[in-house]
Amino acid sequence: MDLNRLYYKDAYLKEFTAKVVGCEEDKKGFAVVLDNTAFYPEGGGQPCDLGTIGDAKVTYVGEKGENVIHYTDKALEVGSEVKGVIDWERRFDLMQQHSAEHIVSGMFHEKYGYNNVGFHMGSDMITLDLDGELNWEQVQEIELKANRYVWANVECKIFTASGDELKNIEYRSKKELEGEVRLVEFPGADLCACCGTHIRFSGELGIIKMFSCQAYKGGVRIEMLCGKRAFDHITSVMEQNKEISNLLSAKVKETAKAVERLLNENQSLKSTVTEMQNEKLDTIVKEYAGKDSVLICEKGLDPNGVRNLANLLMENGCTGKIGVFSGNDSEGYKYAVCEKDGDLKQFVKDMNTALNGRGGGKPFFAQGSVNCKWEEIQNFFKAECEL
Repeated sequence: MDLNRLYYKDAYLKEFTAKVVGCEEDKKGFAVVLDNTAFYPEGGGQPCDLGTIGDAKVTYVGEKGENVIHYTDKALEVGSEVKGVIDWERRFDLMQQHSAEHIVSGMFHEKYGYNNVGFHMGSDMITLDLDGELNWEQVQEIELKANRYVWANVECKIFTASGDELKNIEYRSKKELEGEVRLVEFPGADLCACCGTHIRFSGELGIIKMFSCQAYKGGVRIEMLCGKRAFDHITSVMEQNKEISNLLSAKVKETAKAVERLLNENQSLKSTVTEMQNEKLDTIVKEYAGKDSVLICEKGLDPNGVRNLANLLMENGCTGKIGVFSGNDSEGYKYAVCEKDGDLKQFVKDMNTALNGRGGGKPFFAQGSVNCKWEEIQNFFKAECEL
């Protein structure tokens, strides 16, 4: 193991001193090499550390050959001694998420034989992809088991093995490994080959919370969080639920029932409004049945109501052009224009041009909107139709 990579000696090291042995300008800024470093480079599914080196900001850390490359926003003098400071809140969060992934993956593997085939530490949510199917009850079972492991505050063990010793160890790995292999063990939960940084004790995870489980590429994708990130997410959800409970005058634990009741009431009101609107439309249809061309402006109709009224007039004997509008002069008007067996393409095109409108449809039926005054609509129809 490279002892110049201080994060392997002490993953909790927040500050260190080092000598600058290389600094070259790069597309990403300045590529800095130190004689030792506590900055973890991106790899093994874990994002890189950020922080500062001297007065330079570290924007990315990667690897090139045997070297850890620190990309900074300022040049650093080769040969100078500098102080490195890790963004500890970020590092500890990544250690928590990574360790939780090991524990959960190990438990799913032990119970179901499923493999972790994808792991992504996003900024909002952690995703874990498994190569087998699970239902939500099975996920919740592992979630509880994982949290019991957190409460037990089990110590993490990290060691290396190679040769025959490695062959005799049963560990999780996505590929065949040779030479000296770094193994991370959470006793009783998981043993896995890994190059990342991890917490010392499982209790440092605080909580492991799973939020969803969806079918994904023949297996499942689980969304999860742990530690402060889980705490922040749950707090946010609780605050939103509290607001909903206040708006609905319901107890915090009964918001789902309150929302369901509100949806049912809303659906009942919609049905009532639809019935009233249909009765109103029937009255209008009876008034205009059998007439030739018709122009109507009816308040309070949505696009569906405008379309339905136009259809009803066409089906009940109106033989000429039918124009149904709803709206007002300040906000504009929705429209439906139709003529049984007619061709209204040119008529609708001329109307949209004259009345600042847009819309279209079939040759005999068109829908859209116009932005003009009702008087202008009347004048257009009088000029084009026999009203």
